[in-house]
Amino acid sequence: MNTDTTEETIRYTADVVLLAADHVLLIERGWDPYAGRWALPGGHVDAGETSLDASARELEEETGITVPVADLRQVGAFDAPGRDPRGRYVTVAYTATLPAPVQPMAGDDAAAARWWPLEGLPDLAFDHAEIVAAAARR
Repeated sequence: MNTDTTEETIRYTADVVLLAADHVLLIERGWDPYAGRWALPGGHVDAGETSLDASARELEEETGITVPVADLRQVGAFDAPGRDPRGRYVTVAYTATLPAPVQPMAGDDAAAARWWPLEGLPDLAFDHAEIVAAAARR
């Protein structure tokens, strides 16, 4: 049992695993950490916002693709210490499946957005490979 009572700042984020035809939608990060690496669309949960609402908002801001919150299903919470080099981040990941890929348009802090085959993913930022694997098992 850990008895460390040091206070820790925890940041709250939401990510989306959008699937279509054995592909997943990823964004290329526009800045550090992991600038130039591929990651799931996502970001900080704003004050007064749920992680579900944040996931839909971030998906639209970063890829131009809108998915109704009613179509998003929770994959789980990911909170391992060290999952983000900026400090302690807890993310709630959501998934949705489209019948076919929709053309993304990179926006916000995404340098690019594209569909990747699940069997041919690049080296993903953070623990996003683990999150994609958890969503694909559903």
